[in-house]
Amino acid sequence: MAQRTVLFVLFDGMQSLDITGPLEVFAGAEQHTPGTYRIRTASLDGAPVRTSSGLTVVPDETLAQADAPHTLVVPGGQGTRRPDARLTDWLREHGPRAERLVSVCTGAIRLAEAGLLDGRRVTTHWAYSDKLARDHPAVEVDPDPIYVRDGQVSTSAGVTSGIDLALALVEEDLGRDAALTIARHLVVFLRRPGNQAQFSAQLAAQTAQREPLREVQQWITEQPAEDLSVESLAARARLSPRHFARAFQTETGMTPGRYVDRVRLEHARRLLEDTSDGIEEISRASGYGTPEGMRRAFVKALGTAPSEYRRRFHPTPAH
Repeated sequence: MAQRTVLFVLFDGMQSLDITGPLEVFAGAEQHTPGTYRIRTASLDGAPVRTSSGLTVVPDETLAQADAPHTLVVPGGQGTRRPDARLTDWLREHGPRAERLVSVCTGAIRLAEAGLLDGRRVTTHWAYSDKLARDHPAVEVDPDPIYVRDGQVSTSAGVTSGIDLALALVEEDLGRDAALTIARHLVVFLRRPGNQAQFSAQLAAQTAQREPLREVQQWITEQPAEDLSVESLAARARLSPRHFARAFQTETGMTPGRYVDRVRLEHARRLLEDTSDGIEEISRASGYGTPEGMRRAFVKALGTAPSEYRRRFHPTPAH
């Protein structure tokens, strides 16, 4: 197998974990299968860079000295708010030459500024997805997944999702066993599917202002297997169904049905990830009633069946 050069682009104000997370994955892969990866870091002038958290990172070389990489990784961070025209020019020229072009978090903004994402489906940190879509209308921005792969371009969401994407790339290169070994060493799961949502139902929705509605939100979270129809929830909030549905959507930003769907999906995911309970038991505990009901919900929301989700994301104990 030919050795692949993985080049990490460094700049002031980058998010340190955007670099160190994926770098540790590729370094672990090189230790697992020596000769697989040649890992390099480079900044514009070869000078040390200071991350957004204050960590100083010393690059191996200047970008001008760097060989054409197989995989080019661009991090995000506060530094993306102050684009350097020289870095944009370098990416515009050298990005298309990489066999794999990868961004972590708001690194996608860097790639978009260089015109490398036009016509691509991408993701970025949920807090910046609207900005990316607004500033670059030729880019198809999906704010939900933790990473998206579109041809040679792979983009990931905030911070730790760069680890998930790097594990997926290593699995593509070396196989599942190698990626699983690295994930165990890093004490992370192998692996969150790319289409897993970036954040939970509770984070996706606003918290209702009125106490009865907040109590209903909490009830839904704690009792996903109960009757969570609008009529039942409205009675708990001591409102008419019509008034409840309108008020809930106004204060949380989503309908009661959508909120219930998200909570049940999240609850089922957690049970699949963290327990050995059977699919039928999980479907009842999560409010789906039957395995088929849960399967339909998973396929619709995540594009995968519960059994496949568990295979990908349920940790295998290390021996």
